[in-house]
Amino acid sequence: MTLPFRFEVEKPLSQYSTFGIGGPARFFSEANSIEEMQVFLRYCHQHELPFVVIGKGSNCLFDDRGFDGLVILNKISFFQPEWPVVSVGAGYSFSLLGVQTARNGWSGLEFASGIPGSVGGAIFMNAGANGRETADSLMEVSFVNRQGELEVLSRSQIEFSYRFSSFHHKKGAIVAAKFLVSPCPDARKKQLAIVEYRMRTQPYGEKSAGCVFRNPSEQSAGALIQEAGLKGVSIRGAEVSPMHANFIVNSGAASAQSVLELAEVVKQIVKEKTGVELELEIRCIPYR
Repeated sequence: MTLPFRFEVEKPLSQYSTFGIGGPARFFSEANSIEEMQVFLRYCHQHELPFVVIGKGSNCLFDDRGFDGLVILNKISFFQPEWPVVSVGAGYSFSLLGVQTARNGWSGLEFASGIPGSVGGAIFMNAGANGRETADSLMEVSFVNRQGELEVLSRSQIEFSYRFSSFHHKKGAIVAAKFLVSPCPDARKKQLAIVEYRMRTQPYGEKSAGCVFRNPSEQSAGALIQEAGLKGVSIRGAEVSPMHANFIVNSGAASAQSVLELAEVVKQIVKEKTGVELELEIRCIPYR
């Protein structure tokens, strides 16, 4: 198959995963503008080519076989502040967005600093921390649907809940967003405190995909896993982090299969010891 745009073949997806795991993509390309994303998705729709859009690969687990279609790296990364409104591309670093808004004395996104994902990924998963969620400051999202058409959705048109957005049920790509922030002289101080706490309590120097399991209602998944005595348990290079039990780290040559096997062991033991059924938070991207 020949595609009408620049692409690579057999691109190792391990290079685009914070886990460092994943086989090759059949086709791989980068979208640097909304218009490019429209071209890609329109072509995939017309030719029934499977596609997946990725950002910083911080909350996903690629299949060991890779992906049998087109992987689109979202590189739409503009940053246009018109305080108190910030317009930003979906490929922009969510952590950097939190830092930049706080540095300028604006509050609402301090929690984003230290979250190693893209703006698009944060919206898709409604990422949150420190009592705040992405949806709290969100005004508007630009979305390219599977036909390649651009939709502009207000916050009220999008459903959000804990680690969920209605984009889970929409095939396409988040390409841009607008956030509303508020003036706060202590924003930078709060943001630095959040980063310091994360660096002290989470395994940032290791390969992981962040928290593996959703927190059950009014409970901490990490605390449940720790109480079950599972810190340090490993399967073929995948290990429950000794620092934070809700992180599985790639301590060597872990595969997607070993990560999933370890996650299943954790689920079973926590269920046996506490009666709580843990649910995966990471996004598993199948081969096809």
